[in-house]
Formats: sequence, structure tokens, C-alpha cells
Amino acid sequence: MKIKHIYVSRPNLELTRPYTIAYKTVSSVENCIVEIVTENELYGLGAANPSPYVVGESLDDMWKAVQSPQLDWLLGRDIRHIGTLCREVQEWYPKNPGVRIALETALLDVFTKYLGVPLTSFLGQKITSLPTSITIGIKDVEATLAEAEEYVGRGFRVLKVKLGKSLEEDIERLVKLREVYGSSIVIRIDANQGYTVQDLSKFYQQIGALDIELVEQPLPANQILEMKNLPEEQKRPIAADESLVTPQDAFRLAEAPAACGIFNIKLMKCGGITQAMEIAQIARKANIDLMWGCNDESIISITAALHTALACPNTKYLDLDGSLDLAKDVVSGGFILKDGILSVNGEPGLGVKKI
Repeated sequence: MKIKHIYVSRPNLELTRPYTIAYKTVSSVENCIVEIVTENELYGLGAANPSPYVVGESLDDMWKAVQSPQLDWLLGRDIRHIGTLCREVQEWYPKNPGVRIALETALLDVFTKYLGVPLTSFLGQKITSLPTSITIGIKDVEATLAEAEEYVGRGFRVLKVKLGKSLEEDIERLVKLREVYGSSIVIRIDANQGYTVQDLSKFYQQIGALDIELVEQPLPANQILEMKNLPEEQKRPIAADESLVTPQDAFRLAEAPAACGIFNIKLMKCGGITQAMEIAQIARKANIDLMWGCNDESIISITAALHTALACPNTKYLDLDGSLDLAKDVVSGGFILKDGILSVNGEPGLGVKKI
């Protein structure tokens, strides 16, 4: 079961609609795709779209790191030595989380195909399915309500609303959403580091009746001490995102007094499934819930995140909508989405097929 070929590509998967968050507007999406093929023609797929703003690695950086002959060390290696291979991937690319997640996912995909089991079964599946949120970017009230109507019509009941540019407009959008939909939807918000401590205090004062499920990364990523000093009732619904990149960050956030009640784990941040599982274990020991998030990604890496999330008993929230607005993809299959609820398809590996 030796590795015979490694192929890389860089397709532009494009978006059906641009969107705005607190610090950028996104209109197109490139992903780096890695395919590992064994001598008996089994193949495994991995994908990545790292965020340079968060992890310091651009897609250009990743692309340079996966050009031949820089992956040749994997050729001829036996995929049955999966633990060793995954560890070596982490060691070879310490500054390239995108490379690590793409390679590790491809290795685990082909290995669990060889075993004939879904990846989540190999990891130790604990959860069958969970609803995912779907994201509404920063826009005016009318456009927010129009997009919400579309998503609710498609069966989604958990909406994540991007905030962080104007506190007054943020509150107005949330009030209108609750007026229109009452208790029929769950509302989460993501400020993308757009608030100050004072803003956050005002925000909490005004949303008490709006039943907001969680508040993702309201303060700048480096303000961990400020997060730790927040009142407990404000900290518990906070999901740390940009503040949480590595297992070391997880320890820092979880150390008493904890900075938040939720960790938002993204494979694109931590650079691999094994790293994500380490963060999940730290969270579990600290009684911190898990949210699994994403960038704009291929079905390949979204499915990898889902398989990992379902193997962690402290997973409470999914935000795995990163492939839903892609104009095209390089694979089909992977996850099953029905009425906003995500589950895996039960096929070996990731359960994705090349188009």
C-alpha cells in the first residue's frame, strides 16, 4: 500500500454571491487540491484555503510548498503507517497549516478507504448529525431579511449573522430578524474582532430579549486578557475563533479564568485533523464546548471537518457552510445536508468522489 503519485491543482471554485465581513469583502475562491494515489490505484483527496490574515499563510505560499520535488519524501511510503505519516506532515511544514491539512486529509482519506470505513468511524464517531448554521454577511436590514428568507425557505433554522462595522446597525438587523421569525430560528452572531470591550458591553445590554445563541470572536484576537476579565455571563456564549489557532492557544484560552465557553475549531487554522483533535481534548478537559467552522472551502475539507466534529463528544455547534455558495467544485458526495442538518454519507474515507 505504497504511495505512487501525488497530484496538486489550484482551481478557482468561485462564489455565487460575494459577501462582506468586518475586515474584508470576498468575491472569488481558490483552493489547493492534493490527490494521493497508491500503487493499487486507491486515491485520497485533501484541500485547503488558508486565511493569511489569521494564520500568516497565503494560497500562494501553500502552492509554492507543494510543488515538486517538495512532496517527494512521501513517494514510496506505506499508508498503513498512518500515525507516522501524519506526525511527519506536521513536522515538515510547521509554518504551512494549509499544506498540513491538505496532505493529512488526503492521507487519512486513502487510509480509511483502504480500511473500508468512514473517516469518522476511524476517529471514533460520537455524534450522528447536527444542524449547521448558514452565514449572512454584513449588509443592510432589507438585504439581511431577504437572504434570511431564502435560507429559511431552504430548510435552515440556524442563521449566523456577520456584524462588527456599526453597533447600531448590528442591533437593528438582529431585532428585525427576531421580529420576522420569532423563535422559529436560532441566531448566532460573528463580529470578526470588530468590537471593543465597551461595544461588547453595550451589545449585551441591548440583545437580552433577542435570545442570541453565541457570540463569535467579538474582540480582537490578541485581547485574551480582556476576554478573561469579562463577566462570566458575557464570556460563556463567546466562541473564540481568530484567538484560537494552535493547541498552545487552546491552553492559554482555557487556563483559569477561561476566556470563553466555546472553541471554534477550523482545520484551516490549526493545520490538520490530528491538531484539531488535540484542541478538542483540551476543550473537553476544561468543560469548553466545540464549534466547528470553515473558510470558503471545497466539499473535501468541509467533509473532513464534519467527520472530525462528529468524533468529538463536546461538539455542540456546526458552522460548516463554506462550500454551499461555491459556483462549482471538484468533487461530489461527502456530507448529506437535509433541512439544514449535516451528516456523513457512510461511505469509506471521506465519501467524496471526483467529478
